[in-house]
Amino acid sequence: MEKYNKLKELIIAVEDDFAKFYEKGNKAAGTRARKAMQDVKVMAQDIRKEIQDSKV
Repeated sequence: MEKYNKLKELIIAVEDDFAKFYEKGNKAAGTRARKAMQDVKVMAQDIRKEIQDSKV
């Protein structure tokens, strides 16, 4: 559950960068958002693997 909470925190933390990119066209914010989405992907895959391993 700890990893899931960290994933939620990451999503919340990057919300401002998404707003800056989509509403104001801030390209640096888009880069930060893109990096954060890569981190989300990695975390989600780790959580998915952990769930799969615990089912066996």
